[in-house]
Amino acid sequence: MTTGGDDAREVGGGPQGRLVALTPLTAADAATLFRWINNRGDVLLNSPYRPVSERQHMQWFDGIQQQRDVVIFGIRLLTDGRLIGSCQLHGIHPVHRSAELQIRIGEAGERGRGHGTEAVTLLVDFAFRDLNLRRVALHVLATNERALKMYERIGFVREGVLREAAHVDGEYVDVVVLAILRADTAAR
Repeated sequence: MTTGGDDAREVGGGPQGRLVALTPLTAADAATLFRWINNRGDVLLNSPYRPVSERQHMQWFDGIQQQRDVVIFGIRLLTDGRLIGSCQLHGIHPVHRSAELQIRIGEAGERGRGHGTEAVTLLVDFAFRDLNLRRVALHVLATNERALKMYERIGFVREGVLREAAHVDGEYVDVVVLAILRADTAAR
């Protein structure tokens, strides 16, 4: 499949939208992911920062793909196949048919262009269609207003606030819990 344009590459292996495709991560992606996880400013958007050694990162990278309750994808631009982020469903529960979603657009220059919105929409559709889940939840720092607006625009509903549940950069911050149900997406 080609995506159009002279410099477009084939990007496949998972759900695909107009801007991005969700694809399996490969060993070639490990160095990029390592750079992102050690970018303090970017990590603070989602969690407390803790430097990660290359050995720790490779243990995580090798292990995450073996976990049965995790599905992880790279987010690649359709135009050139470049990795710009990652997203995952973790804590996939076969009885409750639920999971928790996480996303990171690691390339700062690609934020605010609709890539994250499309990636989350693709991942939620994958969760409901391919994994037969009923519920996808997530936790967001209350200070990350841009992310909160994006999730709500997609259809996630605020379910509550965990007061001062995260210690980030020397301060306690609230964590907002949001979720989307399969029934919420039926009209899409």
